[in-house]
Amino acid sequence: MKKIAVLGAGRSAGPLIEYLATHPDSSSWTVSVYDQDAETLARKTASFRNVSVESGDLRSTELLDRIVSAHDVVVSMLPAFMHLPVAERCVRFGRHLVTASYISPEMQALDAEVRAKGLVFVNECGVDPGIDHMSTMELLHRLRREGAQVTSYESFCGGILAPESPANPWSYKFTWNPRNVVLAGAGGAVHFVQEGQFKHIPYHEVFRRTEFLDIPGYGRFEAYANRDSLKYQSAYGLEGIGTMYRGTLRRPGFCRAWDVLVKLGATDDSYPLEHVDAMTHRDFLNTFLAYRPTDSVELKLMHYLNISQDSDVMERLEWLGLFADEPVGLSEGTPAQVLQQILMKKWTMTDADVDMLAMIHRIEYTQNGQRHRLQSSLVAKGVSADVTAMSYTVGWPVAMATRLVALDLIPERGVLMPNIPSLYEPILAELGGRGIRFDERDQRL
Repeated sequence: MKKIAVLGAGRSAGPLIEYLATHPDSSSWTVSVYDQDAETLARKTASFRNVSVESGDLRSTELLDRIVSAHDVVVSMLPAFMHLPVAERCVRFGRHLVTASYISPEMQALDAEVRAKGLVFVNECGVDPGIDHMSTMELLHRLRREGAQVTSYESFCGGILAPESPANPWSYKFTWNPRNVVLAGAGGAVHFVQEGQFKHIPYHEVFRRTEFLDIPGYGRFEAYANRDSLKYQSAYGLEGIGTMYRGTLRRPGFCRAWDVLVKLGATDDSYPLEHVDAMTHRDFLNTFLAYRPTDSVELKLMHYLNISQDSDVMERLEWLGLFADEPVGLSEGTPAQVLQQILMKKWTMTDADVDMLAMIHRIEYTQNGQRHRLQSSLVAKGVSADVTAMSYTVGWPVAMATRLVALDLIPERGVLMPNIPSLYEPILAELGGRGIRFDERDQRL
């Protein structure tokens, strides 16, 4: 019987734990869940008698050593920066690893040791990254078997509010790590290739270079470029392709309003602000604006960024409470941390909210001399503020990969992503059985 350790009981851990505790194969393993918050542990595991729990600080080297050495498979649902210490211990103690996070250069550097020890380190196995990789490879492998030549690949994903949620001019609330949302795009220039031309978008322009897309039955979305699209050319077998673009989805209007916060400097995380303990929301905005004692914050903002008074942008900023004389509620913080604190007051999910995960792949290809465009789209809706679409589209694929690892059903070894049939075929089939299916529409050009 294999021993599985789940590190972290956060947003996506609920569906993961439920899957491992209730799956027909659950007699083949034991599950232990670890988190620093005893209350969260109890809430996420109370329904499952076959799951053991322990609270503790997972930054402790002694605790991590004890956990990893005592289990066969370690599932890290911790923040991305904590994966490497876990991975290094998995190498040392000869344990398998599963995460939902991007493969960092440091994680990739462990590949030779992982292979040498006959271990499986599955990464990027959530939704984005994760289901995007798996659904992409299923499409690409099928097209290649049919003799098609792929000439363009675009992929977009985003978590937003479903239409049945209460009115919200942003059509958005946090369903994932708020810090990652605030810092989106701030990791450096975005890179992609479009019709044979390499493109680079600096951070201050990311949210102005957008495009519109439609999902049948769900209306219009806008997309902005996401990270480095080029690194997936080799992973997808698309070296030399004319267009390779990955983006994030929001509802129209979000990006233009968010761009105001970027241009102001409100998303900067590189320095601390002064006197945050006495700061109001209005003071926070005013920090970034010129000193004109006779002008209001609203007037200075509109003048500085050339925003009209009746603009939807002003409506969105006002809805967030950014002009309010309400205390921020922090003792210290960077601009990004203060902004996150303000946003959490309005963008935290309530019982009335329903989230929605949307994903689109657009692939152009030629076959028998005819050009085609294939659009494959997925929409998944949440159940509640706790069981969100984001939580189960991340938690289920991670759990399914964990099952495959625990039952030794993956022949490959090393640091892996789910672009291989041994991972994506069974996981996509099982997700389909749970209602996570793509709608495909092929159009001749």
